Amino acid sequence: MESRELWGALPAGVLERVVVVSPHFDDAALGAAHLLASYPGSTVVTVLGGRPPAYPDDPTEWDALAGFAAGDDVVGLRREEDRAALAVLGARPVWLEFADHQYLPPDRRPRPADVAPELAAALAGESPSAVFLPMGLANPDHGLTHDAGLLARRMLGGASGAPLWFCYEDGGYLHLPGLLAWRVASLFRSGLWPTPAIVPVRPDMATKRAALACYASQIAPLERDHLLAERLDANVPEQYWRLAPPPPGWEALTTFEAGGVEAGEPEDAGRHGEAGRGG
Repeated sequence: MESRELWGALPAGVLERVVVVSPHFDDAALGAAHLLASYPGSTVVTVLGGRPPAYPDDPTEWDALAGFAAGDDVVGLRREEDRAALAVLGARPVWLEFADHQYLPPDRRPRPADVAPELAAALAGESPSAVFLPMGLANPDHGLTHDAGLLARRMLGGASGAPLWFCYEDGGYLHLPGLLAWRVASLFRSGLWPTPAIVPVRPDMATKRAALACYASQIAPLERDHLLAERLDANVPEQYWRLAPPPPGWEALTTFEAGGVEAGEPEDAGRHGEAGRGG
């Protein structure tokens, strides 16, 4: 690993063809709008973008709060919202045909192994230089998308021109106590170290707000459950984490409860840690 990458910089050209993987129609805009707006021509692959076998006779609580009534084609309308929102961000939608968990009993919900082959095929069709997955926090559809994305990463790992992989923080859910730390720790222990990356973006809250406003049916439930207005008013930054194995010689850190050279910290890690102090 080159020194610049060790400090979080990205290789040249890695953001030329960005693909963001989104659990639902609005999640990419909630968690990665600045990224998408900074790299026009990017693609958003929405995993839970399909219609259910049948809508329930009475709308789900979420759909009712969103203003839908019995007989409405919820997914059809939300696809149009998604198309409009991504146009604001200069991105293009791709929808997989898996249904949102709210429409399916637990034994009929897709599993990561069901989703991964179709997700991998969709990603391969885009020839991305960088793929951004959700951290996969709290919501079962977010966890499904994260896990399926990691499986797709394995499937595409040996492909020519394989992309670099990242996670973005799930809008709203990252503020739930401990969940982001739990995911980071889980990835760390798996040997796929999540590290905040220097991803050059131009934060533009006006554009992010304009995109989110296109998801008109989602504003009320997002406000009730996710404090949408407060988070937007606070200009909560977006953070992107690179997923990659540790630098050679650093693997042993995974097993340590506490750092420090006496506990066995790799010498390179110690030197770079000292160099970074004082700023």
